[in-house]
Amino acid sequence: MKARNILLIIFIIFLVGFLLLGWGIKALFKGAVQGEITEGANVALISINGPIVVGDHESAFSSDYVTSTEIITFIEDAEKNDNIKAVIFEINSPGGSAVASDEIGQAIKELRETTNKTTVSWIREVGASGAYWVASNTDYIVANKMSMTGSIGVIASYLEFSGLLDKYNITYESLSAGKYKEMGSPFKELSEEERDIFIEELKQIHQYFIEEVANNRKLTKKQVEEFADGRVFLGEKAKTLGLIDEIGGKKEALKYIETKLNITAEIVEYKESVSFLQLLTKLMSEQGFSMGKGLGTALTETNEKGVMT
Repeated sequence: MKARNILLIIFIIFLVGFLLLGWGIKALFKGAVQGEITEGANVALISINGPIVVGDHESAFSSDYVTSTEIITFIEDAEKNDNIKAVIFEINSPGGSAVASDEIGQAIKELRETTNKTTVSWIREVGASGAYWVASNTDYIVANKMSMTGSIGVIASYLEFSGLLDKYNITYESLSAGKYKEMGSPFKELSEEERDIFIEELKQIHQYFIEEVANNRKLTKKQVEEFADGRVFLGEKAKTLGLIDEIGGKKEALKYIETKLNITAEIVEYKESVSFLQLLTKLMSEQGFSMGKGLGTALTETNEKGVMT
């Protein structure tokens, strides 16, 4: 009886592994076919979806944020491809790192200056703060009438545990060389001098932001300063202020490109390629999570039917 159970388990494992392998190979070849179909495309679509950060993804499957390195790579690929005549940036992001936003913005600016390729930002639900910094570098900005744009401001924050340490009579002792080396440590209160230093730095970055928007959108610095207080604006108001060019979506973005360049737009989406090994890793991790979630849900439901604590 035990031998039969062992054989059954082995068979199930083999069957699941075979199905995963077949599904992965199918997905792999499907991606290759899609790539061949879009060879004649002349408009690149690059998505900026989620908070913007510097560096690379820790995981190829993390979709919670977008990295400047990844987006810049796509921009450079579009720049080198002679078939690509325009680039649409599909934006749905609340912003993020000032450095990462500026890196992407500079890459777009370089693309415009070194080639004749047209750049368009298509703002979906939100294109605010650093994401708007990015969008302002393109030739044309389209947004929905309910899209949230703007938020020209800078924020920084940190946690402070000094009160908690005092409450539990925990002593924090720091050894450092340099008057401001410990500035911003969560284990001590900021001095007024340190606070002033941080605020001054934020004001400087804010000025960079204002100047960038003014230059990119052909507005005066004074005009931008009037609404550069961190507020977000819906599409119609953003258009009135000169933050965007047109109310619309993908259709309007493509129409602008076709009219300006006198072409029929054919889109190719630029996205990170996924290896077969990464695909299997993702599948296994997702299945493991689902199984754990199912167990937790079952236990919770059992508890809800009994005594609640």
